[in-house]
Amino acid sequence: MAPCTGAQIIARSLRSLGVTVIFGIVGIPVVDIAEEAINLGIKFIGFRNEQAAGYAASVYGYLTGRPGVCLVVGGPGVLHAIPGIGNSSINAFPLLLLAGSAETHLTSKGAFQELDAISFLTPHTKLALRPSFFDAIPDALQDAYRHAWYGRPGPSFIDLPADIIQGTLPSTDLPTASLIPSPPKPSADELTLFKVVQLLKTAQAPLIVIGKGAAYARASQQIRALITQTQIPFLPTPMGKGVLPDSHQLNAASARSTALQEADIVLLLGARLNWILHFGSPPKWSPNARFIRIDVAAEELGKNNDNGISIQADISTFVPQLLSHLQNWSYNLSTSPYTSQLLAAKDKNLTAAAEKANEKTVPMTHSAALAAIERTLSSLSPPDEGGIVYVSEGANTMDLSRSIFPVSHPRLRIDAGTHATMGVGMGYAIAAHIAYNGLGSQLGEAMVGVGGVDADVSGEIGKGMGGRKKVVCLEGDSAFGFSGMEVETMARYGMDVLIFVINNGGVYHGDADDRGFWNDLQRSTLGQHSEAAKGLRSTSLGFQTQYQDLATMVGGLGIEAHTIEEVEQATRKGYKSGKVCVVNVIVGKGKGGKLEFGWQASSKKPTAAEREPEKGKGGRGSKL
Repeated sequence: MAPCTGAQIIARSLRSLGVTVIFGIVGIPVVDIAEEAINLGIKFIGFRNEQAAGYAASVYGYLTGRPGVCLVVGGPGVLHAIPGIGNSSINAFPLLLLAGSAETHLTSKGAFQELDAISFLTPHTKLALRPSFFDAIPDALQDAYRHAWYGRPGPSFIDLPADIIQGTLPSTDLPTASLIPSPPKPSADELTLFKVVQLLKTAQAPLIVIGKGAAYARASQQIRALITQTQIPFLPTPMGKGVLPDSHQLNAASARSTALQEADIVLLLGARLNWILHFGSPPKWSPNARFIRIDVAAEELGKNNDNGISIQADISTFVPQLLSHLQNWSYNLSTSPYTSQLLAAKDKNLTAAAEKANEKTVPMTHSAALAAIERTLSSLSPPDEGGIVYVSEGANTMDLSRSIFPVSHPRLRIDAGTHATMGVGMGYAIAAHIAYNGLGSQLGEAMVGVGGVDADVSGEIGKGMGGRKKVVCLEGDSAFGFSGMEVETMARYGMDVLIFVINNGGVYHGDADDRGFWNDLQRSTLGQHSEAAKGLRSTSLGFQTQYQDLATMVGGLGIEAHTIEEVEQATRKGYKSGKVCVVNVIVGKGKGGKLEFGWQASSKKPTAAEREPEKGKGGRGSKL
């Protein structure tokens, strides 16, 4: 019989682990692994940059509930893939990174693309291994896959020397990996559940915060039952949107500031008290707020604010336990001043948002352009059907689209995440297309209940488009620039992704609304005679750059839009085109000023009095 190579053992082990797709960029020697994987029916998605491939693999793990796999060359390939490692770690996305490396006997001799990747990545991964002989390959892959998946999900790394990949051994009794069962799901003990129930029942202003961890846990149906029974207002984090429909009457997202400031008992489901939730601290939160924190990661319990109860548990097991112990108890909305405050704030904020969305200016505002896109898409695919996956990045674009675009099912909105990472959009869009639609006639892994995903997952995330989902990217022009060449990747694999580039000619804001003035700024920067006293700023980008041409050059559809009517027409055309489409949406430069995310707007540092809860009180502060 023909001898077997290390690359074949690696590919067979990946297939045995249930891997169906690999993201990456090949070169010597890892191209052998990719080719063997393709021979076994594993899809290989080749990118233009390892950074985008790493982002894609990490979010694929989030969308499917199993580790995404990324394959890169050694040395510079590993360095370029590090953003995917960081993205996986900070967001708790399961990721397995595989990389080639120099031959074992050439270590420390300055070999081709030599890098001590194990030492380099050990501090940043859950596990980093280098198998030193053929028989160790399956166990190494199995261990790394399990570490990425179990406990708090995150990145694992396998370093594969060229002599291991390209070496041969007799093909009899070949080693391989085994399918790993889904991670265990810890639950709460009876005494702790009793304390949680008693605390909730004392609440005057309860709030349930739903994070992306709840979406990853496939706990949507259980959480919907919890909200329906208890009638407690809820607040989704940006990627927690859709666990319950945005249209739900108890959704407090439009009254976010009021909900945070007035809540006295807060149940955190898959959300962390980091910068997104203002660390659980005043003045954004009441100093008397108490937190019931549910997290699969023990290290997160009590972090930043330990006033309350912390439980290490899986949300999908904890919520049914809690429902059972609540015994049909519900919060009395009708007599609550807290509810009245939320409704008043909600009405005020929605009215203000509607006014911005209806602004008719040329050039368009961000809000007006995004609202036009949303109206058109919702007419083509109603949110309740779950037929669209939204990918959003860019400070203004991401911040505004979060509230403008409603979603009704989990994992249908993905964005820059916990690190607020710009450049994830194109990789995320490719991963979402593969996760939900697969390639060709093959359904995606997120739709077919592969291990780690609920059997009824297609019901949880909506059917939409006869089982397919349209991937829609909402990109700031700066964010799009990080990985715009991945439009070619989409075209190559027949992905009909619809990309809107909201183009204001700058990072956060642009410099000019007319070309003549921008040209003067450029001439000043270049030391040429100019009427402009100052040149281009550090936030400057090109004036009305023709981003749509990226789609045209790869056989896709490129459209430029300057008015609301043109945006609506382009949205309909792009949605139905059947090919990758880039719509270049020209908006106004915006206003200069202090640069920060609108929803992270800074406020004064809390005083000692604000940090301390009121003596003798376990409830809300003085506002109610």
